[in-house]
Amino acid sequence: MIRQFIPIIFLTISNVFMTFAWYGHLKFKNTALWIVILVSWLIAFLEYCFQVPANRIGHEFFSAAQLKTMQEVITLIVFSVFSVLYLKEEFKWNYLVGFIFIIFAVFFIFKKW
Repeated sequence: MIRQFIPIIFLTISNVFMTFAWYGHLKFKNTALWIVILVSWLIAFLEYCFQVPANRIGHEFFSAAQLKTMQEVITLIVFSVFSVLYLKEEFKWNYLVGFIFIIFAVFFIFKKW
């Protein structure tokens, strides 16, 4: 059913906005702090416009723990791409190892016991 994928899509969009809200200002270190806080809040508002419906719709199909786990995995993926492409930071091998451990956590949370 396509409705099950809406939370994943919305969580991904919300995470893109939130990543820019939280970390996008790092390229603008000479901009006044109050300005980057205001811009970050405006971006975060857009994040909430996707995150809240994602969780509302998603809770029809997933538990709250599953939704949170999905959100964290999406966050790591979005942030990894963001840090490499936007911040021009290196993706190190130990980050990958840490993400693999998180995938194990996803298995345990989503497994029907």
